[in-house]
Amino acid sequence: MEMYFNGTALAIIVGYYLLINIIMYVAMVIDKKRAMKDGWRIPEKNLYLLAVLGGGTGGLIAMVTKHHKNRHLDFIMVFTITAILHFIVAFLAISRFAFVMN
Repeated sequence: MEMYFNGTALAIIVGYYLLINIIMYVAMVIDKKRAMKDGWRIPEKNLYLLAVLGGGTGGLIAMVTKHHKNRHLDFIMVFTITAILHFIVAFLAISRFAFVMN
């Protein structure tokens, strides 16, 4: 048996997580700006959905850097739990699809 590296699979997995976390971070920044101006806000369910789809790390980074939703225990818990779970999912996906036994 021989093991080989599948760069395409790795690029897809890493690219997905980078994209979803950038989208989450930008959504949090936009929501923070709108909160400061009393504008239309991004619904919390949408932020939760982005976290469940893999954007928990981006949400945590936005909480720390932009001080947005950082007093809401529910956001802290959801972003932290989803970030940990998606790190595990990404690790398993990379180990399963990027390094393949032949």
